[in-house]
Parts: sequence; structure tokens; C-alpha cells
Amino acid sequence: MLKIATWNVNSLRVRWPQLLQWLSLQQPDILALQETKMLDQHFPLLEIQAAGYHALFSGQKTYNGVALLSRYPGVELLTDLPNYPDEQRRMVAATYGDQLRIVNVYVPNGASVGSAKYDYKLTWLKQLSQYLQASLIRYPHLIVLGDFNIAPTDQDIHDPAKWEEAVLVSPLERAALQEIFALGLHDTFRLVDSPLNTFSWWDYRASAFKRNHGARIDLILASTALVSGVTTCIIDSIPRGWERPSDHAPVVAGVKIN
Repeated sequence: MLKIATWNVNSLRVRWPQLLQWLSLQQPDILALQETKMLDQHFPLLEIQAAGYHALFSGQKTYNGVALLSRYPGVELLTDLPNYPDEQRRMVAATYGDQLRIVNVYVPNGASVGSAKYDYKLTWLKQLSQYLQASLIRYPHLIVLGDFNIAPTDQDIHDPAKWEEAVLVSPLERAALQEIFALGLHDTFRLVDSPLNTFSWWDYRASAFKRNHGARIDLILASTALVSGVTTCIIDSIPRGWERPSDHAPVVAGVKIN
């Protein structure tokens, strides 16, 4: 069984001690990181290797940035959505072992409904959907994971009435995510016995974490060919309570590859 995880670390420089601690505790086989917020030449590759991991990454200064850490080397690296040039570093994909394809995404936040950033988010999601449709043909064993910046349903947000029509839950965003699900990708958290009121992101303000006022926007999606092998999926909220935490918690799935 592979332990596959995703974590928006909200600055790898700031969260480096937490990352090393979590890697030591959880020992994932593959970990997708988002919001590394550093140029590639500053990525701590030697330190990652010393911790027992290979690394593939695509970063930029101050914003965005994604990486894949793995026990095994990855091949067929891709750092841009095909036919969609974008300066923002939001995607990294690689193949591991016997044709297991991993796609790590940091979906745009969208800022506010109707804004230019919101339109960019919808366009980016459309391009992602097209890429994944082609990928599923080539790679039946496909995992898509990361910070989707969309709560799939009202049960994935602490106060649906408060968030109604807002970014992260708006109808157009959710419809775009459902299009991705319809390709044959399944939310692993909903494939297992998942507890209610379980979230992966909490605002830093208003004691949101202590009050569990959060949203589940960090997802691990598995292709149909992998569904029978999904054994677990949890959100590890413990690191959210550590000193100087990311506002996101890691999500961890156990997957048997048949």
C-alpha cells in the first residue's frame, strides 16, 4: 500500500521545521506540496534527499509553487498544462513505478466572484479538466491531488449560509469541479467512512481553527481503476495546532495499486 499525501505548506521556508517533523512522523511515500513560494534555485533539494526523498518542483518567488516528494524517482515530468502558457507555478505531474501518474495542483483562489482572478480560476480549471481527460486515457492509474480552493458540497464548509455564493463555494466553481469528477475521478475522502465537520483549511483569524470554522478544499482524487484500492483517507489536523502553522492541514490516503 502507498501512503499518498497533500499539504499546502503556505511557504516552505517558514514551514520547513514542521515539514521535516511531519515527514518523520508520517513517512508518506508520496507528498504533494503547494504554495512553496520559492524559486527553484532555492528549493532545499539536498535537505529533502537527506530526509530520504526524491523531489520534483516548480516554483516562483513569493507566490504559488508546487513540489512532489517521493520515496521513488519520478519520470515524465510536466510543469505546465499543455497548450496553456502560464507564468504562475500551479502544477507538477510525474509518473512513479508501474505507471502511477500523480498530478499535483494548486488551483487559483479566485479572490471574489466575478473578478478577473475568478475568471482566471474558471479558465484554469477548464484547461485542467481537458488535460486530465487526456491523461486518464494514457494513465488509467491516476491520482490528482492538491489545494483545489473549492469546497465540493455544503457539508465541506462550516457555515454554508455564511459562505453562500462566495468564492470557494460558488456554483460555477463547484460545477467545474464536478466536471473533473465526471471524468472518472473520485474524492477519496468520501470513499471511506469520513467524519462530519472535518476540514482541511482554517483562516488564521477569529480563532477559526479552535472553533473548527473551516473548509475542506484540499482533495485527493483517484481514478476509477484505483477506487477499489483506496483503504483510508484522513485529514491530519495536528500540524495545524503547531507553532507557526500553515493554515492548511495535510490530507493522507492509503492506496493499494493493483
